[in-house]
Amino acid sequence: MTHTLEISDDLKNRLDEHREEGQSQEELIEELVAMYETSGTFLQEGYSE
Repeated sequence: MTHTLEISDDLKNRLDEHREEGQSQEELIEELVAMYETSGTFLQEGYSE
């Protein structure tokens, strides 16, 4: 199932600045979430699996 997220033009531009050549926005977001999860930040904010 695919979900659509609406983001501001400013955030889209910020994401685009960090994407590597050939990397999709979805791939960048997946990478950012993985980094966030690995750092343990979700656990500090009460997130549980």
